[in-house]
Amino acid sequence: MKQSFLSVTILLILITDPLGNIPLFIASLKNVPQARRPLVILRECLIAFLVLVGFLFFGEVFLSALGLSDDILRISGGVILFLIALNMIFPGTGGKLVEDEIEGEPFIVPVAIPLIAGPSAITYVMLLMKSDPSRSLEWVGAIFIAILVTMASFFMSDKLKEWLGPRALSAIERLMGLVLTAIAIEMLLDGLSQYLGRQ
Repeated sequence: MKQSFLSVTILLILITDPLGNIPLFIASLKNVPQARRPLVILRECLIAFLVLVGFLFFGEVFLSALGLSDDILRISGGVILFLIALNMIFPGTGGKLVEDEIEGEPFIVPVAIPLIAGPSAITYVMLLMKSDPSRSLEWVGAIFIAILVTMASFFMSDKLKEWLGPRALSAIERLMGLVLTAIAIEMLLDGLSQYLGRQ
């Protein structure tokens, strides 16, 4: 099924989960001076953008070097996405990508990778390019918008946490987790059907 630019952008935003990452982001920047935080946010979001665009264009080369097929990528991506979605719905039960508290100023890890550009986002952009390479500029645009949303959420993290409160943030994250669960299952079943069809 051909995906629209809007659906891809929304899915990337769901995968990067900017609102759900706010508590971890705040913990990561706990020891960073307030005046330096905007620079850190810009730097980490730029790094995450470059990583995702890099995997968008060169992910296939990386997969070929490892001898991995698209089917395996879809299956593994579905499993990873499911674990992350499970952790969003039931915190502590799925994959935990970062520690709750970080010492010092974060650089690349854990904010850029894996908080923003995590394994599920990397897998998804690689699948996007494989599905329709002719729309590569659209995919770059979708990544750019998703990173902008993440950046805006991080800039407003303190205010959002104060306005929404932990309960509302938790409810939003669980709702995103439910959507991601359905997407993960679809990705997993699609990969399995293609893999079994080749056997």
